[in-house]
Amino acid sequence: MIPKPPFVHDLSLEQELAEFERLKPRLLEVWDVLTLQEEEPHTSVVVPSLTLDQTELRKLAGASFYEERLLFLLIRLRNPRARMVYVTSEPVHPMILEYYFQFLAGIPASHARARLTLLCAHDASPRSLTEKILERPRLIERIRAGIVDRSRAYLTVFNSTPLERKLAVLLGVPLNGVDPQMSHLGSKSGSRKLFREAGVALPEGVEDLYSEHEVEEALVDLRKRRPGLKRAVIKLNDSFSGEGNALLRYPADEGRPAIKEALRELEFSVPWETPGAYFEKFARMGGVVEEFIEGRDKVSPSSQLRIGPRGEVLPISTHDQILGGPSNQVFLGCTFPAHDAYRLRIQEEAIKIGHALAAHGVVSRFAVDFLLWRDDPREEWNLCALEINLRMGGTTHPYLALQFLTSGSLDPATGLFLSPTGQAKFYRATDNLRSEHYRGLLPEDLIEILTINKLHYSHGSESGVLFHLIGALSEFGKVGLTAIGNGRDEVDELYRRTLAVLDRETTYGRPPAQDLASAPR
Repeated sequence: MIPKPPFVHDLSLEQELAEFERLKPRLLEVWDVLTLQEEEPHTSVVVPSLTLDQTELRKLAGASFYEERLLFLLIRLRNPRARMVYVTSEPVHPMILEYYFQFLAGIPASHARARLTLLCAHDASPRSLTEKILERPRLIERIRAGIVDRSRAYLTVFNSTPLERKLAVLLGVPLNGVDPQMSHLGSKSGSRKLFREAGVALPEGVEDLYSEHEVEEALVDLRKRRPGLKRAVIKLNDSFSGEGNALLRYPADEGRPAIKEALRELEFSVPWETPGAYFEKFARMGGVVEEFIEGRDKVSPSSQLRIGPRGEVLPISTHDQILGGPSNQVFLGCTFPAHDAYRLRIQEEAIKIGHALAAHGVVSRFAVDFLLWRDDPREEWNLCALEINLRMGGTTHPYLALQFLTSGSLDPATGLFLSPTGQAKFYRATDNLRSEHYRGLLPEDLIEILTINKLHYSHGSESGVLFHLIGALSEFGKVGLTAIGNGRDEVDELYRRTLAVLDRETTYGRPPAQDLASAPR
């Protein structure tokens, strides 16, 4: 018999670590149920907590509503014997749930709803959801009550920290994510070390820096190694979306005093950042300095993979990232799949990195961001790896949306996603569709607009639009969408038409919405 999990006040750190290790092997059993026997009963506990640096997270408008992004995991209820416990900071509007249930082809909404336990902390404070849950022993008990069989249950999170480890132990289920003791491998410094281990090219630079003085030294050293270098990038170890990046323009004078002065003129990815506040965070979390690679033609694709409990490295998807911001380093959205010219190449390089992570014992979903550049369209693309996101990110949920709607799968030989009919699928996605004119729109308003204008996804044509972050519309005028179609041109046209419809329905001829903010990557 599986022992009852402890309460928060009963758990010492030593006990927590020992129990976490004891639970790890159980993930292998659950993994077999998920991958080999889809109709077997299991319980997925989803805690979509953005347990990230709070000073960085405050830059994200409507951050608490990003917990809704993982509602695409309701796809797991397509198995009629599966159950799910989904926890949020604030209640999810009932119409948002109905919106997702309608896409579970072949499963009555009432049947899926009966197998979903939806819980919330009723706490809108700007802290991580996991913190809120750990403060509420009775909420933990309610989560436990939603788990029918702990031997066939697991915890899914956005990212893993010691807080998520503690929650897994208190629930008595394995964590479906990276061991927090290995999370450093996904930092900016850890990424650079992994790239070297894997034999994958990376930008010239220096990692494991913790002070402004060390950054100065690294910048001076970098210019010596790269004579003629015009710009360098400074990155916070644990930042996301490119918002922790700062761009330095090298002065004409090569001396340290000139570099020190240039650091006062850093170009940040958000307008309210200051050098003082930035280096205060840098001292706390550390970071890297890298060369800024110039190039007439540059793209930044990413590759998503999964390392299973047996160490197998499974490719999931590739994307071309849509970037913006002052230095074009802020993540705004993505298109799927990555371009034909380099899609399989970045997949192969990411698999090398996956094997290096697996050698460290990592079991997790992860993504690798790349930079490709060339000066002439007739040339081959140059490639280097930029960073590892050892968690879910901005390209995770649109791919889950595609699976949610089509029940298709990736063909690793081509890097294309094929629906059950054999049709290759494409999409464009963003978390960041934002307009002042969207403020005040309720979930029922958005769904009425979609219905009247026939923007809903159609299982017949295998194309259409799926929205997320719907809860953020009324207060923040912000929503996410994934436009899915059977070709790149069709997707682009559908995306444009959707923006035009929203503009017509909400702004009455005023300027259209733009992709403005950024989301965790």
